[in-house]
Amino acid sequence: MAPHWAKPLPRMESASLLARVGANQTKALVTIAFLGALTALFQSAGGFFPGPGYLLSLLSTAPAVLAALISLRSGLTVYALSIVLLLLIQPSELIVFPFTTGLLGLALGFSIARSKNRIQVVLFSALALWAGIALVLYALRFPLLGPSVALSFDIATATYIFLFSLLYSAIWTEISLRILARLRKSVR
Repeated sequence: MAPHWAKPLPRMESASLLARVGANQTKALVTIAFLGALTALFQSAGGFFPGPGYLLSLLSTAPAVLAALISLRSGLTVYALSIVLLLLIQPSELIVFPFTTGLLGLALGFSIARSKNRIQVVLFSALALWAGIALVLYALRFPLLGPSVALSFDIATATYIFLFSLLYSAIWTEISLRILARLRKSVR
C-alpha cells in the first residue's frame, strides 16, 4: 500500500466541474462572480471583525481553489476580481491576498487538477506560497509577518517560512480534496 502522500489523487471525470453540473455560460459567469465576491469577503473579514474575522480570512483560499479547479481561466478571473473588490472594500488587504491566500488558492486548484499525487500538490502550492511571502518580505520590504521578522534576507527565516508553507499547504490540500469529494457526491 502506498503512503498517504503518494496515493494517486482522484481524477476529475471531465475538464470542468461546471460542465458536470450542466451549467451554461450564464451560470458559469454567475458562479465565478460569486466565488470572487466570497473570496473578497472572507479576505476582508479581518478588517471588519478584528479577532474572529482573522479566522474567517483564512477561508478565502477555498473559493479560489474551487475556481481554479473549474479552470485556470476561472481561477485567474476570481483572483483578479477579488483584488478589484478588495481595492474597493478593504485596501489594506491588497498586499496580503495577491501574494498569500490568493496565490495559494490558484496554485492548489491548478495542481490538484494536474498532479498525480498529494506530495506534488503540496510541494507546488508550498513553493508558490513561499515565493509570494518571500517577494513581499524581501523584494517589497513589507513586514507581512510582523515587526519581529527581519526584512533583510536570512536563510533561517526563509527556511522557517518554507516549512510553514509546507504545513499550511498540506492542510489546505486535504481540505480542498475533501471539499472536492463532497462536491462530487452532490453532483451525482
